[in-house]
Amino acid sequence: MNNNLRIIRAEAVLPGVLTLSWNDGYDGIVDLRGKIADGELFEPLRNVDEFKRVRLVGRGQYIFCGDEDDDVDFGCSRLREIAEEQVALRARAR
Repeated sequence: MNNNLRIIRAEAVLPGVLTLSWNDGYDGIVDLRGKIADGELFEPLRNVDEFKRVRLVGRGQYIFCGDEDDDVDFGCSRLREIAEEQVALRARAR
C-alpha cells in the first residue's frame, strides 16, 4: 500500500459501517460489524453514539471512534484492504 495514502473523509452510515474516501480518489464502504462484534476492546464501538463519533487522526493515517480515553483505532491501509476485499466479495456473490 502507498505510504502517502490518507483517508480524507470518514462517516458512520450505520452502526459498524463507514463510508471512507482516500486521497487517491477511491471511495469505499467498510463494514466493521464482524470485526467489532466480540471482545472487550471493541465494546465502546458497539455503542451507536460512540461509533458515530468517528474522526480522522494522524493526518488521515487512522480513524478513531469513541472517547479520547479509548484506544481503538483502525489504520488507513488496513481499512483500504477491507474495503477492497468487501467489494470483491460482493462481486463474486453476484
